[in-house]
Amino acid sequence: MLNLEKKDKPLGFQDYLGWGLWTVGFITEAVADQQKWKFRSDPENAGKFIRSGLWAYSRHPNYMGEILQWTGLFISASSVLSGVQYISIVSPLFIWYLLNYVSGIPILEQHAMKKWGSDPAFQDYIRNTPVLWPLKLF
Repeated sequence: MLNLEKKDKPLGFQDYLGWGLWTVGFITEAVADQQKWKFRSDPENAGKFIRSGLWAYSRHPNYMGEILQWTGLFISASSVLSGVQYISIVSPLFIWYLLNYVSGIPILEQHAMKKWGSDPAFQDYIRNTPVLWPLKLF
């Protein structure tokens, strides 16, 4: 949609904010994935759940990173959007919805509860670690 536009608008706050958010999301997802890979590669961690690194602050930091990336793309693109193009907000909202309610978090949380649900350490982790965002807004 935006590739067809012939706007020659200088870069502004929204562009830098969007790119910054995308970068934070990319780094968050990459670091979380690397931490989980390293954790799983250690034979001492067989059968255990990760709760170190970014995983100490969010039960799904990789998904948080993915959502931040899509949101950053929308924010940077929004500096040149007009009219019906604003419908592209659906993209980050759809990713957030899918990961929160359909394919990502619900499936993994259900699997984790089956595997570690009776473990007191896991119960403590669930109680004290936010599902997605590493802070409580309310």
